[in-house]
Amino acid sequence: MINEEIHQFLRALASEKRQEIMFLFLDRNEVTVNEVSDLVGIGQSTASEQLAILKKAGLLFSRKEGKAVYYSPHKNKIIQLLQDFNQLMMNCCK
Repeated sequence: MINEEIHQFLRALASEKRQEIMFLFLDRNEVTVNEVSDLVGIGQSTASEQLAILKKAGLLFSRKEGKAVYYSPHKNKIIQLLQDFNQLMMNCCK
């Protein structure tokens, strides 16, 4: 049976919009919901929902400052999940 964390990781990245959100971190350390909304071209509530899915899967951290919520990548967790997924695939189909 597939590891639940890997399953959530893959499910979180199954959406093109969520992939687009993750790619925002290539040139940013953190983003707000409003920035995601503007940069990805989705509504604020949709951006919030997508960020929550990514956070639940362990891909993002969040911190609140005033009314703004800032999201940043959980790099160590992402690396661990990628390594686990790679190992799973390497053991596949023997």
